Amino acid sequence: MKQVKLFIVLIAIALQYFSCSSNGEGPEPQKLEFQAITNISYGTDSNQIYDIYLPEGRTTNTKLMILVHGGGWTSGDKSSMNYLIELYRANFPDLALVNINYRLSDENNPPYPMQINDITLIINQLKNKKNEYVISENYGFIGVSAGGHLSLLWSYAFDSQNNVNMVCSIVGPTNFTDSAYLNSTNPQLQELLATYGNNPSIDFLKEVSPLHQATKMSPPTILFYGGQDPLIPTTQGTDLRDKLNILNVVNEFTLYPEAGHGWGDNEEELALLLDTWNKIKNFTQTHL
Repeated sequence: MKQVKLFIVLIAIALQYFSCSSNGEGPEPQKLEFQAITNISYGTDSNQIYDIYLPEGRTTNTKLMILVHGGGWTSGDKSSMNYLIELYRANFPDLALVNINYRLSDENNPPYPMQINDITLIINQLKNKKNEYVISENYGFIGVSAGGHLSLLWSYAFDSQNNVNMVCSIVGPTNFTDSAYLNSTNPQLQELLATYGNNPSIDFLKEVSPLHQATKMSPPTILFYGGQDPLIPTTQGTDLRDKLNILNVVNEFTLYPEAGHGWGDNEEELALLLDTWNKIKNFTQTHL
């Protein structure tokens, strides 16, 4: 008799379980917590590291924004992009963020293709770890100065699977064949260009120029430039804007006539910084 009663109880428990499950009344899966993982290695060089910020409640549909620092391809660090991490976390709590370092160029290690290869390594690792991180394969890029150039170049020429939904460049070079570069006598500018080699061929300069790599399949692009920038002529922005318009690629272009190579370092430029962020925020909401 005891065995019969136990059997009946077990049946009752089983029926209750399946009834709750079929009615959607079972226990809800636990939400994933926010997680910040820093200095993840993707290569043997000390600069081949990135930080990833994984949002609470993320799913396999969670998109990522990848941040690329500047520094003339020869210097800089991901820590300079921390302010954008804070802005994105506050305004896009469901977005995953990836803040990257890459190998820095010197006289023995030119920036191209080394730094583009590093971005490819990062993308491949993110794809390989997408189940571990619980993320999608949908990316956005935002880069400043040299980081803007690298973001544009990778998105236009190396995103073979069209995973990039949007790219943002702030004062990033776009065209090394620009006469404003080739004919310049500015020593600071000449030093910057020499990073890509002495007397490089026109074909090579086109290969490393986002403007010459843009196609009708390029992702939506948002650009920011300063009219008083000593390193990045205004034509670097206007020419790419015009090329994207010809290709019917969605784009936005902003020129701050009195700004230099970046802005927001003083009280007078805070309004420009706020305007830049509001435009980036709206562009992200629309396209990522």
